[in-house]
Amino acid sequence: MPPTMAAPPAIKELPEPPGLPEPLPEPAAEDLRLETILGALSDPLRLRIVQKLLLERERFDHPCGWFGIDRPKSSLTHHFKALREAGVIRQRQYGLERRSHVRRTDLDARFPGLLELVAAWTPDAP
Repeated sequence: MPPTMAAPPAIKELPEPPGLPEPLPEPAAEDLRLETILGALSDPLRLRIVQKLLLERERFDHPCGWFGIDRPKSSLTHHFKALREAGVIRQRQYGLERRSHVRRTDLDARFPGLLELVAAWTPDAP
């Protein structure tokens, strides 16, 4: 009997609420480059951030503290900026807080199946 494949994890889809602040600067959807996105996702911490946003989101977007990552704020800022500048996430400023969500529509249109791979990624044990 052939081995059974586990069902892929379900990516959570939440509607965009009205009245959102403008996004921070990011590449246009037509300017997204696969090599840039893969470069941003090559870091396991950034991959984990995107996977958590895809699978565990509770609201439309989330602040850095929601991720529960024990790293200095400057390190986290660097990782979120790398993801935003590559076009993987969109960030909006809410007062002093930046909140993030995955640019799923743009990424699915340009690179079908990429986010499903990220959602199904299983990190190596430390």
